[in-house]
Amino acid sequence: MKVHPVPRKRNITLRYDIVSALSQANAIASGRQKKLRRLPHIFAKVLELPFHSDADVSIQESPDSLRFVIPTDDNVGDNIRAHTVEIYPGVTKIVIRGDNVLDSSLGEFELDLWRFRLPPSTLPELATAAFNDGELVVTVPKDPHEEDVDGADIVAITDRC
Repeated sequence: MKVHPVPRKRNITLRYDIVSALSQANAIASGRQKKLRRLPHIFAKVLELPFHSDADVSIQESPDSLRFVIPTDDNVGDNIRAHTVEIYPGVTKIVIRGDNVLDSSLGEFELDLWRFRLPPSTLPELATAAFNDGELVVTVPKDPHEEDVDGADIVAITDRC
């Protein structure tokens, strides 16, 4: 029988602060939770369409608007509108509602919907929706006075002597 010596150096150290773990558990149990802050991955303006996330949507951008065209076999109906919902101050979502349109706010919580992050220059309050010839057309106008954030329209002129 071969006996192996006990290693002199131990690489495993356990540190567990029972006091802080218990204080966190007590804070949660008593209902004192931290206030949620706005996260950077939540966008300020979003368009949500009543279709699955893998739907084919044609996006056409012009200087004055964004136009979303969705061909569909379903009869969406004539009474279709674009509603602006303010989720949180500064966070706006455009939701399409109509007679025969899936309404996610009234039913169960739907996560698999088609969403698009709108640029800051858009005006969600003025969005329109229409159903013509088997196509749902959603138009979101842009603010003509606001410049692009990415700096595409900015020209820098420097004078070097």
